Amino acid sequence: MNEQLEQTAPIPQVQGEHAPILVCEHLSKFYPQCLALNDLSLSLQPGRIVGLLGPNGSGKTTLIKLINGLLTPTSGQITISGMKPGPQTKAIVSYLPDRNSLPEWMTTEELLHFFADFYADFDIGKAREMLQHLHITEKMRLKTMSKGTKEKVQLILTMSRAAKLYLLDEPIGGVDPAARDYILETIISNYSKDACVIISTHLIADIEKILDEVLFLNSGVLVMQSSVDDIREKEGKSVDALFREVFRC
Repeated sequence: MNEQLEQTAPIPQVQGEHAPILVCEHLSKFYPQCLALNDLSLSLQPGRIVGLLGPNGSGKTTLIKLINGLLTPTSGQITISGMKPGPQTKAIVSYLPDRNSLPEWMTTEELLHFFADFYADFDIGKAREMLQHLHITEKMRLKTMSKGTKEKVQLILTMSRAAKLYLLDEPIGGVDPAARDYILETIISNYSKDACVIISTHLIADIEKILDEVLFLNSGVLVMQSSVDDIREKEGKSVDALFREVFRC
């Protein structure tokens, strides 16, 4: 691994008009057979789209689940808008898991009303508009949809919330290339500048154009946090090319 990158420290908290939306301090997560995250510290500001990047087993999904309150840290702490993960943060965090978590028997229309009842910040009109654009009718049942269509529905539901932090785990993994640009545009246009979006993905070349910042994880360790502009200016290469160099892909 590139020694210079290996020694790169996380970006310090930016002093400005906005407080960090997410702070992780000395965060570790142990499982019986492995160390998933190791003394990870980082700070993310609102108004940023952040790529969470790393090889399989690097700790990306573990980190997302910890932030969402689905797992408990072994040590260290997480704060979201100054609060530890819990019922209060669930009201401001919108989470897209890496696999379908919606009831298969529901129609799209039933899912819209389910989300509207469950989340006070859900914009049903915005969701309907995006579904229509992708030609997904409200009478379709989830169990009759292709894997890619299910992923589109999940992403639309996730991005139709007025959340402060969006956690997207492989949002375009099963989506056909023709729909990826629209999906990425959906992400860009449906979060406010007071919010932060974290995208975990292996399809770096596809999402690089919308990223402001990247986090490189390897074996549970944060080896790099940098703005995309700095990577292009200082390293003279794309995020995808740097990732391949660092992880020898």
